[in-house]
Order: sequence, then C-alpha cells, then structure tokens
Amino acid sequence: MMEPVGTPPAQTKELSVSEAATGTRALDRATDLVATVVHADEPMSFADLQDASGLAKSTTSRLLTALERSGLVERDPAGSYVAGRLFWLYAARHDPWEELVRLARPVMERTGAGTGETVHLSVTRGERVVQVAQVDSTYLLGTRDWTEVDVPVHCSALGKVFLAWHALDIPAGELERPTPATIADPAELRRDGVRSRDRGWALTCDELEIGLTGIAVPVFGIHGDVVASLGVSGPTPRLEGRLDELGHHLLDQSTALSTLLRGPAHTDPARRTARTQEVVA
Repeated sequence: MMEPVGTPPAQTKELSVSEAATGTRALDRATDLVATVVHADEPMSFADLQDASGLAKSTTSRLLTALERSGLVERDPAGSYVAGRLFWLYAARHDPWEELVRLARPVMERTGAGTGETVHLSVTRGERVVQVAQVDSTYLLGTRDWTEVDVPVHCSALGKVFLAWHALDIPAGELERPTPATIADPAELRRDGVRSRDRGWALTCDELEIGLTGIAVPVFGIHGDVVASLGVSGPTPRLEGRLDELGHHLLDQSTALSTLLRGPAHTDPARRTARTQEVVA
C-alpha cells in the first residue's frame, strides 16, 4: 500500500493552529499599538511606541505602516503618531451629528436638484474638518466621494467657513500649498475670511486641485455658533460664471437648515455682515 502524498493530517492541523496563533499575536500587537496611541495625552514618537510595546524595531515599523495604511493611525507634521482618520470619520458620522445629517439630507437633496452639483456637509472634529454627508452631482464630470478624503482646512470652501466664522483657528506653522492658487499665507487667509463673511459664503477656486471650485456657507446651531458648513463643488469652468447664483442658493438652503436647528425665532447670522455680527455679539 502506498503512503499518502503530502503533509500528514496531524501536521497540517498543527501548522494551521500555529498560523492562527501567529496571526492572533500580530493582531494583539497591532491593537495594543492603536490603543496606546488613542489613550496617549499627546502624539507619540516611533521610539515612544517601540518602548511602550516592547517590540522589535522592525516589527513596530511593519505594524505601524499597516495601521497607517488602513487609517487607524497617522502621523502629524512632526512625524509623531496620532489617532487616524477612521476614528474621526466614525465619530463625525455618529452621535452627536447623526441628527444633523438626518435634518440636512432634504436640504442637501434640494441643493443638488437646484444646482446639479455635488453637495457636501462638513463638521469639525478637533482641529479637523470632516465631511459627514454628500449628495452626488447630476453630471458625470465632478462626481466623487469626498467623505473619506482628508483635505487641509484652508484648501476647501467647507474648511474656510470654519476659519472665516472663527469656529477654527488658522493652523499654526507652514501651510500646505497643493496648487499655485492655494492661499497659504495666514494674513491673506484672514483677509479672505473677511471677504467671505461680507458676502456670506466662502470660496475656493483651483486651490485644492486645478480645475476644482467650491462654495460653502455656515450652518448655525441653537446658540448661534457654526455647527456645520454646507457647500457645493464642481469643475471650475462650469461654476465660475455661477458663483453669485450658487452662493445665494446655498444661503437660502443653509437658512432653512439653521432654522430647523435653532428654531424659527432666530435670524440666520449668515445673512449678516462681519461688522453686524460683531455689533450683535
């Protein structure tokens, strides 16, 4: 009788158990690294994480690379590790913003129907701006999912709303300049914010990508603070002749959404100039 070819069943079982154990250990190590980053009071350097985990340098590097690729951790401008975009995205899409997204959906759909362009709703998480809802453009050109795209605050109209209405501070340090049109000078950003408040909406033209224009307006909460930004984006050639039309359309829709959030007795601050807001305040 011939002996069976290949690995004996008992040995195969041993290998499977060994591989499973190895995979479990790698998962445990990775989750420990994520937990260490999330629980830390400040960003952690690679050396800090290696010391805290007790892992070899190569193992630590391999795990952090995988975690960064998946969005569970990311590096700040100094190269230290912080919680990744998936944490911000999850937090933004769930309570306390779940009700905001629910109330905003009809407004966003009206905006999409009225403009034909991609409609966005964003909120802040810490110093970041996170898109929590989107209605796609009726055009083939210009439609993409921005909900998982990490965009510098000063490069998008949605982010500029929070800067112009002082819901966020202008980021410290050198600002990214994705295109020659990007406003990366803090003084010019402040002047741009004044112009945004005076006309009621923020604008980017070729500042994130050449050929992409965005317009956004603030959405106000019950205390009169900016709780979200509502905007549209699309190809610059299609939007550049419609900026006033789109801006006023967005103001009408944000007023409707702000009224839902704040109650009908309040006046939408988006329709006040910067100086009027300062006097009222």
